[in-house]
Amino acid sequence: MGYNKVEFFMSMIPPTVTAQEHKVTVVKGKPVFYDPPELKSAKSKLTAHLAQHVPEGRFECGIRLTVKWLFPTSEHQDGEYKITKPDTDNLQKMLKDCMTKLGYWKDDALVASEICEKFWAKRSGIYIRIEEL
Repeated sequence: MGYNKVEFFMSMIPPTVTAQEHKVTVVKGKPVFYDPPELKSAKSKLTAHLAQHVPEGRFECGIRLTVKWLFPTSEHQDGEYKITKPDTDNLQKMLKDCMTKLGYWKDDALVASEICEKFWAKRSGIYIRIEEL
């Protein structure tokens, strides 16, 4: 593939809606899962930002994914850990699903090492680093 690392920062207010917020309805006696409008909007926002950084060749080997979620603050210290919702695992799930659809990698099962942190920050956004193992 030729890549061993991709690194970028997306300046944005990170979505707080997560992939766990699917809804269910019953159609003809069977459950049907769907994404509510807020979740669709969050996925679209992430996808639009991520689309600007898709590598030319997708990762096809084991990778480490490092993500730092930086949420806007006016009352917390810049760089202070965010210990409130949303949960990091739920944030990561939606992010990886969007990255998989865009072709960052063959399958998100390739993510064998994951570092995820969330902070309060004066400059909000999402920092992403992907590196081959």
